[in-house]
Amino acid sequence: MVRLFSALALACALAVPAAAQTASLSGSVVDQSGAAVPGASVSLVATSGAPAAATTTDAAGRFTLTGIGPGAYRVIVALTGFSTAVVPDVQVGGTNVEIPPVSLAVGSLSDTVVVSASRSDAPLAEAPATMSVVTSQQIESTPAQNYGDLLRSVPGANVIQLSARDVNVTSRQGTSTLSNSQLVLLDDRSLYLDFFGIVLWDFMPANLSDIKQIEVIRGPASAVWGANALTGVVNVITKTPREAPGTTVSFSAGGFSRNAGSTAGQGLGGMFGANATVARAPNATFSYRISAGYFNSDPLPRPTGAIPVIADPRDPKALVGGAAYPDDAAGALGSAFRNTGTSQPKFDVRVDQELDGGSVTYQGGVAGTAGIIHTGIGPFDIQKGAYQGYAKLNYRRRGFKFNVFTNITSADAPNLLLPDPVTRLPLQLSFATETYDVEIGDSRPAGARQVFTYGGNLRRNNFEITIAPAAENRTELGAYLQDEIFFDRVRLTLGARVDKFGNLDDPVFSPRLAAIFEPSAGQSIRLSFNRAFRSPSVINNYLDIAIVNPVDLRALAPLLPAPLRPAVAAPFPLVVKGVGSRVPINGQAQTALTEESMTAYEVAYSGTIDGRTTLGAAFYVNDLDHSINFAQLPAKLDPYTALNPPPGWPLPGAVVGQMAALGIYLPRTAFTYLNLGPLRQKGVELSVDHRVNRSLTAFANYSWQAKPTILDAPAPYPAVELALPPTSRFNVGFNLDGARFLGAASVNYSDGAFWSDVLTSAYHGFTDRYTLVNGSAGVKWGGGNVTTLLKVNNLFNEKVQQHVFGDLITRSVVAEVRLKID
Repeated sequence: MVRLFSALALACALAVPAAAQTASLSGSVVDQSGAAVPGASVSLVATSGAPAAATTTDAAGRFTLTGIGPGAYRVIVALTGFSTAVVPDVQVGGTNVEIPPVSLAVGSLSDTVVVSASRSDAPLAEAPATMSVVTSQQIESTPAQNYGDLLRSVPGANVIQLSARDVNVTSRQGTSTLSNSQLVLLDDRSLYLDFFGIVLWDFMPANLSDIKQIEVIRGPASAVWGANALTGVVNVITKTPREAPGTTVSFSAGGFSRNAGSTAGQGLGGMFGANATVARAPNATFSYRISAGYFNSDPLPRPTGAIPVIADPRDPKALVGGAAYPDDAAGALGSAFRNTGTSQPKFDVRVDQELDGGSVTYQGGVAGTAGIIHTGIGPFDIQKGAYQGYAKLNYRRRGFKFNVFTNITSADAPNLLLPDPVTRLPLQLSFATETYDVEIGDSRPAGARQVFTYGGNLRRNNFEITIAPAAENRTELGAYLQDEIFFDRVRLTLGARVDKFGNLDDPVFSPRLAAIFEPSAGQSIRLSFNRAFRSPSVINNYLDIAIVNPVDLRALAPLLPAPLRPAVAAPFPLVVKGVGSRVPINGQAQTALTEESMTAYEVAYSGTIDGRTTLGAAFYVNDLDHSINFAQLPAKLDPYTALNPPPGWPLPGAVVGQMAALGIYLPRTAFTYLNLGPLRQKGVELSVDHRVNRSLTAFANYSWQAKPTILDAPAPYPAVELALPPTSRFNVGFNLDGARFLGAASVNYSDGAFWSDVLTSAYHGFTDRYTLVNGSAGVKWGGGNVTTLLKVNNLFNEKVQQHVFGDLITRSVVAEVRLKID
């Protein structure tokens, strides 16, 4: 942790005050009833389009912008739930200016201002990508217990939960264990673990109550965000200390049904949590927020019995399934493991410094986790003490920004099924990684109808990973340019990004083109083209493990002399290797991995009716090429031989040679990462969002996703590697956050899906379709200073399994108390 605070201190030293103040502009923001509106974003923009200053209203709805030079400006006021208000032609001279109160009217979802699509502020309806926003109002009343529950209602989002802590999210394609195609950010800081690209959502140090909104890009976004934004982006944006001053404390406790699977008859499982946030603005220059939290849950029920044997839907001539689920108990490695719950502590500090015409944000924190993470080679149990700490500095002045951060991550996790062939102890995954990132960017108008946004970043990753001992540290460099051109009814966005990774020979070019046509006010049609990529990870390149794969040799018995037949009565523990692309196989170098790429085409519509109802529709085609998969190699590529039989071979070495003569090979290296052939995925998303009033919103959406299509190619995508996502998903619900009452209700439906990403084909199979009915209801007491809330997930206690090897999700009931102390 010393490195974290040293990095934060260095970042603080980089802040440079801007020019001296010349004048200030003040005012207030009210709603249509005349009541003060706190937390509204206030931006001052020059008539040329250049941003001049920005702030947020305080608890009394007041705001002050300082350091304003003489000239003509527009004041833009925005807040989720309201239409954006614009005060034109505000003249600032050499003296301070007070403008009349700005009134906000209730608005639609399309009025929400987002930043993720183009790295600059834009109304949701004008974003060059299909997006969804989870608002603070929804977060306030949600029954969700984790980020997966919170994002499940987003159109196009495939969300699965495999354990008490293991959540995976992707957009517009099948989700898997260790999903690594969705970029996740917290206040412009990436959260993914660079050694594999995965996201541990419990490393999010922010309390839910501190989140302003969550922006979800439902499609590739490498043109501005670079690698790992292959299928989309989730950008979590927190409130500034001035947007939510005061002290808040919350306590939650409850339980979930364990009358299912491995825990049937064991009574209720428990979960509890506590969070606290202190935010202050002691003067006009400084404000700060300190937050901490903790969450704990008992283990969820495990499935029991065996995975059904079925005809492989990708090849009806083959069978899959048949493996028995490991017992949820202490037992022999490979046949049993004790399921575990999770514990998740977190702590975060933020200090904002307002400068003349700009601002600096200093942040640092740490989040920890413990519990099971599922992978292609079975579950690993992350031990207590695993953490990700960070330090960050962000400087903004008008459209210019400078951002620097470091992530320090450490964890130990033994595998719960696979032994290390040497030690006979569980295969051990330990990693310690350091990420350092520096980014600079700017947004500038060029005349009245054009805005350029540009920037770049330099990233350095240092790795220590037990399962990739030869892993090399990596440097990444990227730069982007975007040009937005405005006509009367048409908005064009042309952009591109170039990235150079240390493990790729050539730079990667990611273009974007979007055309938005507005046939009438509140209606827009967008045509877009995107190309995105994911670089091979350090694990993809340098994995080097040996595992035990039991092999049934009983078919050899008739060919053996009688005294040797007992040696093949039981499965033989064959030691096989799984390696990355840069680890030689049988002394020969492998073909180098190239980047995984996606080319996306989309037609989308967004329309607002009567200022309160937003309709959305999107049709997309995503062509994935060079997909990076952990694939099984031909057994004869690197086989054991008569002179080099497998460790512990119970028969004469000559038998291995005799087996080879019969075409039966025992592989020494069985798995590696390969680039696979092209694959097409397409789908349709329909949505409607309606704001009844400032407090009450309702939504419904439907997502249809076609089965992946293998495209013609010299080396086509192997059907055996396909996973089949749910064809249909449907969400409907409402959120209420009023002066006295709050609550929410939702119904989430998902079709069944076919999974092929865990262990061998014996563990592949379908999960059933499911429907989750969730709800919450609460009351605010004492003028809103005390809130009591009851949250219920899976109301009808359907036994839901979201992955063929995942835990069972049952009904949970949680009571929560929130206190506003000042």
